[in-house]
Amino acid sequence: MQSFELDKTDLSKLRKAIEGDDQLLAETLAEYHASEIAILFENINSEDRQRIINLLEIEKASEVIAEMSEESHPEELLIQLHPDKRTEIVEELDYDDATDIISQLDEEEQQEILEDLSAQDAASIRNLLSYHEETAGGLMNSQMIKVNINLTKKDAIDEIIRQSEEIEEFYTVFVVDDEGCFKGIVSLKDIIKAKGNVKISDMVNADAVYVKADTDQEEVAKLLSQYNLTSIPVVDGHLKLLGRVTFDDVMDVMEDENTEDILKISGVSEDEELAGNWIDAVKSRLPWLIINLGTAFLASSVIRYFNETLDRLDVLSAYMTIIAGMGGNAATQALAVTVRRISLFDLTDKQAYRAVLKEFTVGMINGAATGLIVLVVAYFFDANLMLGLVIFLAMTGNLIVAGITGSAIPLMLKRIGIDPAIASSIIITTFTDVFGFFLLLGLASKLLL
Repeated sequence: MQSFELDKTDLSKLRKAIEGDDQLLAETLAEYHASEIAILFENINSEDRQRIINLLEIEKASEVIAEMSEESHPEELLIQLHPDKRTEIVEELDYDDATDIISQLDEEEQQEILEDLSAQDAASIRNLLSYHEETAGGLMNSQMIKVNINLTKKDAIDEIIRQSEEIEEFYTVFVVDDEGCFKGIVSLKDIIKAKGNVKISDMVNADAVYVKADTDQEEVAKLLSQYNLTSIPVVDGHLKLLGRVTFDDVMDVMEDENTEDILKISGVSEDEELAGNWIDAVKSRLPWLIINLGTAFLASSVIRYFNETLDRLDVLSAYMTIIAGMGGNAATQALAVTVRRISLFDLTDKQAYRAVLKEFTVGMINGAATGLIVLVVAYFFDANLMLGLVIFLAMTGNLIVAGITGSAIPLMLKRIGIDPAIASSIIITTFTDVFGFFLLLGLASKLLL
């Protein structure tokens, strides 16, 4: 099957197969990709998961476990399997995938699994477990193709063929010296196309990008994206080659970082899991709501200040929510773009200035466009051109403020070491509400009374 998604028909078919005998289930499972079976695991109980894994060939079973989401807890499934089956699956997994899963278990369970593995596999996984999971060392796979810089083309090809028996996919060959220190990269294509029996040293790219083992995973993702790499080498403090991080390895990281930013912007803790209970949700969200309540009093104080204006022009109350709502939406748009820009790039002062200037321009144009629409609507319903003009000016001004605050505030917070995704939302909402109300009511008190 080409699509790695399960619709209701697929789920129904698989559920019926689960209710049948092992032969029917095995035949049905053969029609589906490992990724699809992993999705199925999100909808069935632990006993059915174990039954399916035991029916699958080792290679496919390992692929299913590797594809399972964190929320499906592949580590729990793994520890429940018979030790022999479990060992075969772990030895079939890439080291980085095996490490990610085993790291979720307690030390006693980790030891139980590692003791059954070959000495080489156990040592490799233990080494990866020593790195923090959110660093290059925690992401990397120690399985890679590497050749000595002094090898000739013929000897290098022989070495690549030998090593490729354990590695399914590779496009880049890493080059090391006699001490195992990283010296650069060379593409498989360049080795094959090289004329004569030249040495690897004659074709190596010594300026290749690499990362240290303690480099943050987000920085690794940035480098892979920035330099359009399929993989990036990981080295220790002495430049000894430790492993590689592939683009596939950071795909989940990028998704997790995006999810984390979205949750933070919304005032929700990244620790609040979708499957968490209501108590955890309240603990996560209530503090931010209380802070937001405090800032709401600032906006209400502006309204209180202009009570007389509202008493004499009660029609303004109908437009206050529009001004505040549009300002909040525009600020959130600018904030989302800026937080994303910050997460992907290390902005210089000049780039930061351009980002704010861009959002100022966007805010001014969008404010004028939406303000003009509200002006026409206000004139149509209230037959008051001056009222429409006041609303137009307030809308334009507030969206300009929204663009500036939505971009400048996260940049300033980043500069002083505060996560912009956490604090920006409350600050910019306060700015747009207070300024929007002040501008609308202030202009009305001067121009309409």
